[in-house]
Amino acid sequence: MTRNSQRGDELAAVRESGRTTVLIIGAGINGISLFRDLALQGVNAVIVDRGDFASGASAASSHMIHGGIRYLENGEFRLVRESVQERNGLLRIAPHYVKPLETTIPIYSTFSGILTAPLRFLTHGSEKPQERGAVLIKIGLTIYDLFSRDGGAVPRHRFFGRRRSLRELPALDPKVKYTATYYDASMHDPERLALDVLQDGRSANPHSHALNYVEAVGSRGDEVLLRDLESAEEFSIRADVVVNTSGPWTDLTNDALGAETRFMGGTKGSHIVLDHPELLAATQGREIFFEHSDGRIVLIYPLKGRVLVGTTDIEADPREAARCTEEEVDYFFELINHVFPNVELDRQQIVYRFSGIRPLPRHEDTAPGFVSRDYRIESVEGTAVPTLSLVGGKWTTFRALGETLSDRVLELIGRTRTITTTGVPIGGGLGFPRTVRARATWKQTNLPGAEPARADQLLARYGTRAAEVWAHIEREEDHMLAGGAVSTRELEWMADNELVVRLADVVLRRTSIAFVGDATGEVLEELADALAPLLGWSESRRDAEIEATVQILNDAHGLAIELPARR
Repeated sequence: MTRNSQRGDELAAVRESGRTTVLIIGAGINGISLFRDLALQGVNAVIVDRGDFASGASAASSHMIHGGIRYLENGEFRLVRESVQERNGLLRIAPHYVKPLETTIPIYSTFSGILTAPLRFLTHGSEKPQERGAVLIKIGLTIYDLFSRDGGAVPRHRFFGRRRSLRELPALDPKVKYTATYYDASMHDPERLALDVLQDGRSANPHSHALNYVEAVGSRGDEVLLRDLESAEEFSIRADVVVNTSGPWTDLTNDALGAETRFMGGTKGSHIVLDHPELLAATQGREIFFEHSDGRIVLIYPLKGRVLVGTTDIEADPREAARCTEEEVDYFFELINHVFPNVELDRQQIVYRFSGIRPLPRHEDTAPGFVSRDYRIESVEGTAVPTLSLVGGKWTTFRALGETLSDRVLELIGRTRTITTTGVPIGGGLGFPRTVRARATWKQTNLPGAEPARADQLLARYGTRAAEVWAHIEREEDHMLAGGAVSTRELEWMADNELVVRLADVVLRRTSIAFVGDATGEVLEELADALAPLLGWSESRRDAEIEATVQILNDAHGLAIELPARR
């Protein structure tokens, strides 16, 4: 028996029924959040995505949950307040993936930006930006602290002069005059967090279904035509409400459904990941965060033993694939040396790169950095079924956004909210041990017999759901694969429970194998050999999966993988 039957069961249930209450098109984090919220209200929903879950814009994030201090200059006080509240909330309900992150801003002047900031606030135009000085940053962080008050979820900011700053961060540019340090939050596995939210929704309502690799390709009266990209078969589904949460591709999805809209105007954001011990040590475990003189936000962020560097903010066409270019790499290297001038950089240290399009609203002449990161809900005109489109949204606010969007849907179908998701733990965040001692006790109790490193790996990957995974692993003989990144029995568990369809799902999203630079030709062959019997792949399908994953990694993520010669 193959273990992809769970997806098959989901697909069969949707096709057999032919209808649902709410159809959600786009399984990024915001669509998934809506799916979970509706399921908790007892509302039947089907969510579909032409790719894997959280494989589009949601997979191209900076791995941060943040209040958005720079939004203050845009005058988006509502968004900052909501973002800070949601950040603090996620630290509590998703502590397995969301952790406090000490963040330091290097500052080179005292008064810079004071005269231009009000003009930028008023016009949001494209005039030449100016680096912010200590006074302006101090004002912003003081206001930010006011928004952040929530039972001491994170400490207040600190301000230091050059001497103290260089004592704490010796590799920092000695020309720095001050540093400001505050706390936001990191999100070390965004795709797995999205999967946890999805699994909560599936568990809450057995009549709600999630389908990856299923595309909405058209409409026929009150039916939406779907295509299963695995079999190329098409089928239709009726719904009382359709919600388009396809992010940067929202207008394209509406067009496929027969409605012309011009809601979106996203920008491309790229990142690189470096295996660079010296740079990692230079960060001292902190995110280094600042605004470059061109107005773009820069972050240098230690993560998984690597260093993540981003991000750009470039106009982008969602019909074209977003790629991190060599020019962007040059830009990142320049910025790293701006902050850490004695750190030597080489392209060989880049183990992964990625790029995505932010789901921003159409913004005409507004400079990209000033385009609102807030979200709104639009009704689509001329459709046979009430259709909503989500415009905007970001990782930090996904829970609140899902609840707001759900309220609009409930209003349309004449239902009322029965439960709020505020404070409700997400997936493996339920009962997650928060101290070193508590984690040691939890692992001893729930992962008996696991080697310390393996127990740490499972707890980090699944949160408290690691207990279920370990119980499965322990039942039969298990072998580590991919240099210790995953095991044979764990792959079985993923195939049974996490709707794995393709090799890339495991390499890019169910694990961090690609992100940390461990995806080699040998590793891909080993994983494909282990997955083939679980997912019922023929030898030709196994070979095709390897080749497709190599193409994705080389083209979209800047690798140069060569497959070993076939025996």
